Amino acid sequence: MKDLHLRLLSYMVIAYMLIAFAWWSVLLFKKNEDAFLAKSELLRIVMTAKQEIKTNEEFVNSQAFLTLKNKYKKQEWMIFGEASVFVLSLVIGIYLINRAYHREMKTAENRRNFLLSITHELKSPIASIKLVLETFLKRNLSKEQSEPLTKGALKESVRLNSLVNNLLLAARVEEAYQPVLEPLDLNTIIKEVVEDMQAKFPDDYISFDTDMEKANINGDHFGWTSIAINLIENAVKYSPSPANIDIKLKQNNKNIEITFADQGYGIPKEEKKKVFNQFYRIGSEDTRKTKGTGLGLYIVDQIIKAHKGKITIHDNSPQGTKFNISMAV
Repeated sequence: MKDLHLRLLSYMVIAYMLIAFAWWSVLLFKKNEDAFLAKSELLRIVMTAKQEIKTNEEFVNSQAFLTLKNKYKKQEWMIFGEASVFVLSLVIGIYLINRAYHREMKTAENRRNFLLSITHELKSPIASIKLVLETFLKRNLSKEQSEPLTKGALKESVRLNSLVNNLLLAARVEEAYQPVLEPLDLNTIIKEVVEDMQAKFPDDYISFDTDMEKANINGDHFGWTSIAINLIENAVKYSPSPANIDIKLKQNNKNIEITFADQGYGIPKEEKKKVFNQFYRIGSEDTRKTKGTGLGLYIVDQIIKAHKGKITIHDNSPQGTKFNISMAV
């Protein structure tokens, strides 16, 4: 409400400035016209007294009158030009301020959503691990009873570690991310991530269809691992179970093409560019059901750019999303 009042006040001030400037412009035109009429009448009297003119037609065609008229005509154009520049500058200024305001408000909203989501993301695994530890302290459990609890706690610790790594990596790419280049086989990296994901999720939760060639590059091992993890987890989040993920890797003499495609809910056209923004997530935190921080795709985009590559989003058929990564070899 306070922001609304400030905006209304600023609009009222801007409206007052425009009206006041329009009024002063009209007054300037009027004063200029009055000065011209007064000087032309004085010139007529002087020229008549000197018997240089006899009729009004001779006066309006005289060189002295035409010079005077031309002088005041130039002053009119000067007033009009200055008024136009002022109004144009004001309009451009209002547009830039309004755009910056909306951008700042959107950033503030995204940061608010990030804080809400990161609080939940951090508290959830910590609470789960704490509950398991408290159970071990209060009860003497058999091996059969303790094993699933231990596996659950380990799973939550992996999730917590992944979240912290994402936060640290996001901080790195925001400042000045420099990939540590070494010879890599992207085929091997993606296969390892796929195997980890298959171990992490139940068989009825995720399935893969891969068609990958060997692709050798100089790249950052940790960075490309993060790319594969984030794109696969993104597909899992926004797909009904089981998440069917199709991964293709092709290399020719000049380019590498990698595709991560799912059969999920898809991304609306107007959201496709926004999802790579830091902290941005589709929808609002109050209505969003999927877990996340809005950092995954931002990290993916920044790492790919650091490797001189490009990522684009397309609609999959018959539904879902397709992320296409292209990079020169």
